[in-house]
Amino acid sequence: MKLTQRRIPRAPRSALTSALQLSLSLSLMFSLPALAQSQVGRPGSAGSQSTGTRAISDVSPAQAVFDQVNILLQSSYGGLSTVDRAALNREYQARLDAVCAPTPTNCAEEKAYPVIEAEITALDDEHTFFQNPEDFQEFVASATGGNRRQFGVKLALLDGQQRVVLEVVPNSVAATAGLLRGDVLTSIDGQPYTYDALRAAREAGRPIDLGVSTRGVERVVNVTSQESSTRDLPRLTYVSSSGGTEDVAVLRIPTFISGGGVAQGVHDLVGQARARGVRGIIVDLRGNGGGSLQECDGAVSAFVPSFTRVARSAEGNSRTLVSRGARVEAGRTSGIVTNPQLWTGPLSVLVDQGSASCSEFFAFEIQNAARGPILGERTAGVGNTATRVFPIGEEAALQLTILNYAKPDGTPYPTRLTPDIPDEQDESTTRLLTQGQDELLNLGVRVLDGAPVLSQDPLQPSSP
Repeated sequence: MKLTQRRIPRAPRSALTSALQLSLSLSLMFSLPALAQSQVGRPGSAGSQSTGTRAISDVSPAQAVFDQVNILLQSSYGGLSTVDRAALNREYQARLDAVCAPTPTNCAEEKAYPVIEAEITALDDEHTFFQNPEDFQEFVASATGGNRRQFGVKLALLDGQQRVVLEVVPNSVAATAGLLRGDVLTSIDGQPYTYDALRAAREAGRPIDLGVSTRGVERVVNVTSQESSTRDLPRLTYVSSSGGTEDVAVLRIPTFISGGGVAQGVHDLVGQARARGVRGIIVDLRGNGGGSLQECDGAVSAFVPSFTRVARSAEGNSRTLVSRGARVEAGRTSGIVTNPQLWTGPLSVLVDQGSASCSEFFAFEIQNAARGPILGERTAGVGNTATRVFPIGEEAALQLTILNYAKPDGTPYPTRLTPDIPDEQDESTTRLLTQGQDELLNLGVRVLDGAPVLSQDPLQPSSP
């Protein structure tokens, strides 16, 4: 199982901002099964599932992708929308017929895209959306750690431009050039910096002289975007508390990327922090758009002894118990990590509006277990469902809600997480970052003094 997130309105995207803008499906359940072409047909017509008498070749490419989407809506949707999906199918079939009227037998696939997007919008489920080929290609790269041409930084808005470095991906072009969190991008090839110019240089793979200001000190670095992996694994740094020593571990989790070893990395890093004797751990989930629910579950189990969730779908309910790096589903136990750790000391968690999907699951389990305070902004708002991504036609895809989640007592997971200690992040916060001050991180350090601790290391339960 894996996680998904709300679709973020389409805006200019690049490798520099993909982690903040790309929705990785809160309960992404990311798998790409080939849809059987024999099952694709026009509902209510000779080529539909109800009759199965017309071959796929009898319908146009546009009709074929429209039918794929509507078969999935009827057979696999498990979200909370109450819209009549059969009525939607009829309404938007009429729209497609009008679009394809000039060439009904060979209407191009892309002609159906706007019709499908409008139908999915009318479903009124912000977790379900259609991905055109460009969106889907970028989604696959980000969700699976594929390669993409990038510089390897994530940027924040300042003075109307995405120009402040929020994060530098290890071993990236930006890391090699010495870019740092809080740096301000000031110029490109001697001209005033614009994000559009940076994106153009990235897409073209053109070398640029990039002006950078580090706490007021100006310098120029030469960078060229490169094809590199989008995989960005957890990492550990240390900061000082009031005692002046680096006795607080900051566990940064940029993504819960599917198959990326995130859960194992979290447990390994918690083990390192324990061996160092830190007095507290801060988990930083800011800008984490989600990924795999399995990776998320494994990561949470390094801080919460055990928890149970119920997945509710049209086919019924199923329970999952997570404890100490293992999951129990349908009576079967699967290990997520080796040498599991459990942090029993003070803990705080940082979130923002870019924390979505698995990040919201993670933070909710911490909050629900009263394991430590959550700090920051209300999260993105996709923390209660699971989606699956289905390929559609030649190159497009449908992200479809197939499950919604609750606790065993029936309490639903919240759509978005409300922090225990709210702290809005705005442009003034970004300006502080350019001066070397991470205001929310500093707050995370301070609240460790009153954070709860576990009195013992509980044993793993044997069954859900």
